[in-house]
Amino acid sequence: MKKTLLTLLFASCFSTAANACTGITLGTTGNDHIQARTIEWGHSDLNSKLIVSPRDYSYTSTMPDQKQGLTWKSKYGFAGISVSDDRFIAEGINEKGLTAGLFYFRGYGSLAKYDPKDTANNITDMDFVRWMLSQYSTVAEVEAALSKIKIVTVYFDEQGNPSPTAHWRVSDKQGNSIVIEIMDHGKINIHKNTAKVLTNSPDYNWQVTNLNNYINLHPGISAPQKINGVEAQSFGVGSNFVGLPGDISPPSRFVRAAFYVNSAPVMKTSQQAVSQAFHILNNFDIPIGSEFNDKSHIPDLPTATQWTSVIDQGNGLLFYKTMHDSTIRRVDLSKLDFNAKTEHKQPLDNGKFSYQDVVVK
Repeated sequence: MKKTLLTLLFASCFSTAANACTGITLGTTGNDHIQARTIEWGHSDLNSKLIVSPRDYSYTSTMPDQKQGLTWKSKYGFAGISVSDDRFIAEGINEKGLTAGLFYFRGYGSLAKYDPKDTANNITDMDFVRWMLSQYSTVAEVEAALSKIKIVTVYFDEQGNPSPTAHWRVSDKQGNSIVIEIMDHGKINIHKNTAKVLTNSPDYNWQVTNLNNYINLHPGISAPQKINGVEAQSFGVGSNFVGLPGDISPPSRFVRAAFYVNSAPVMKTSQQAVSQAFHILNNFDIPIGSEFNDKSHIPDLPTATQWTSVIDQGNGLLFYKTMHDSTIRRVDLSKLDFNAKTEHKQPLDNGKFSYQDVVVK
């Protein structure tokens, strides 16, 4: 791939206003595990595609100087959604129920220094998700394999600065879920995703600590009380969580997502949890224009939230809806041909605003 093309692709995937991603995890009394997330980019269409990758498929990671890095063969087939380049899987699930996704981590992620003389075990950060999905079935297997690779940047700018990177959420269908953050020039930090939420910067420990500022928030309605002789009562539902941050910054979205996950009703079935996940993530749809200081150029996009995905790990189902079409689509991994010789790639939608007329009978 020519450097100029890679520059454009990466700029569209990881720029300052990009990837205000919000991820949540839901469970059921039947021990179902649901991984859901949004992905944002407000400057142009990411041209995301549904990618179905078969077993025994060969991959090679291309280094920032276009040299070859790690080459490997897939053990498991997977379905995922790409961003900008068909190789760059942002979220996906494999046939064993392992899910992985990348979340923008600007200003905090710091990868190991790239050595062009030693690339045999190198993969780029944008290849990391497909590396995990194609080879491993559990979180423990992923953790054990991290020492075998070196994750490097996908791109250097003209001044030699590495492109901003990501952090990653990895979960298996047994209920194990971790956040992988690479900081301080290659130090790998692994956190159990106890909050069941992931957004962007700052780091995961900071985000969890910040929840201490919001322990006063509770679902429901505040009880009436007398204030200096005035009978005060709630105007309506939701007064117990006045102060819940509503802006689109990563810390605020983390708190808001944690609140909605914590206050979600008890769900018995995976279908209920999938539905609930879509409803929760509706709260994180970012209207186009709200993230721009300068309104002289606002792209022709209906929203910065380009797609929302929900994964039912136990049943091998990938659901998604897009900025153009709110119809929920379902990909059933049990019906995919993972013995194919090539990857299958298709657009998520037709790229146009879609609706269906109601027929009144």
